[in-house]
Amino acid sequence: MHLAERLRLRAQILGVIRAFFHERDVVEVQTPVLAPATVTDPDVESITVPGYGFLQTSPEYQMKRLLSAGAPSIYQLGPVFRHEEKGRLHNPEFTMLEWYRLGFDDRLLMQEVSALIALVLGPGAVQTVTYQQLVGDLLDRRDLERSDLDLHFAQACERLKPGRFFVVDYPADQAALARLRPDNAKVAARFELVIDGIEIANGYWELLDPIEHERRFAADRARRKALGRVDIEPDPLFLAALSQGLPNCAGVALGVDRLLMLAQSADRLDEVMYRPEA
Repeated sequence: MHLAERLRLRAQILGVIRAFFHERDVVEVQTPVLAPATVTDPDVESITVPGYGFLQTSPEYQMKRLLSAGAPSIYQLGPVFRHEEKGRLHNPEFTMLEWYRLGFDDRLLMQEVSALIALVLGPGAVQTVTYQQLVGDLLDRRDLERSDLDLHFAQACERLKPGRFFVVDYPADQAALARLRPDNAKVAARFELVIDGIEIANGYWELLDPIEHERRFAADRARRKALGRVDIEPDPLFLAALSQGLPNCAGVALGVDRLLMLAQSADRLDEVMYRPEA
């Protein structure tokens, strides 16, 4: 596909996404790309801008601060940045679509994600598999390092093709910032969308408890230390917003460039991203 065609298709799909949210009264926002704090997640490395802070790996903290201040359901469509991520499915800068729906749980949000995907890629059933089904007995092995389990899970996701799949029922220790399921505290109210073996989106029924947030941030910092990574202190403004109160909501982050790959039947991000140096 020629450059002009790629640019037109990208613009068309972004227009479809914006129209989708406009029809649902979800408000577009634009939050800072550069901020003084970043995520504690040990599996994500931020890009530091000396004297200023960090390029944001996701608009999550900024958007949740808006929600705590009284914002309605919101979405953001724009660039995010991650250090040491480059390859067939990774680039240090990429486009993320992130949205939060007031009053939704993870299952309602999965329905909305399915509707958006059908609009962009065409109709198609989305199957559901559990985390346990993908990793099998490895989940119960105490001698297995978390990194080994993560690798096995990623390889299992790559085998989910062809087709569209929601991976659900993540173990509680991989809840990230999702709440635990009310009817089963051993699993998180978290999902991941995999299409043709490619991870596309990650969503939560959002954790509200500020004390539990701090406990999970402490666990992140302990794991970062064990991995030899730079220590990251939790964002104080985000903690303050949590103390003020985050409304009941569900949120999801979706990789737009990967979605464009699928829409164009491309094999690499390079084929759908305009990069002046390429």
